[in-house]
Amino acid sequence: MLEDSQVIESMSGISRFIYEIMPSFTSAGYVLLALVFLLSALVYKLGFARKIKPWQNLVIYAFLFLGCLILTFLAFFLPIAEGLIVAALILIIYRIRRMNEHKENSTV
Repeated sequence: MLEDSQVIESMSGISRFIYEIMPSFTSAGYVLLALVFLLSALVYKLGFARKIKPWQNLVIYAFLFLGCLILTFLAFFLPIAEGLIVAALILIIYRIRRMNEHKENSTV
């Protein structure tokens, strides 16, 4: 049991929080995978997405999901989820400022 507490202590903040509140380690792993995928999809949508065909979007999100499997293994002990949250916040602020600037230019 001492080994479990040492592992949980070395986890990053969000993954430790998820593992502490979930009833089992398996469900916590799935929740962490879903969180990493949703945050990655949000960052992709805010910063990099273009208007493309639906089947191309499906391919992109499928490969994004495969990449998130690898990121989830890293997210146990590295602050991957925290970094994705920061990236999403920066992109949201950028998008809001760009929309406000566009409104100001269109009213002039």
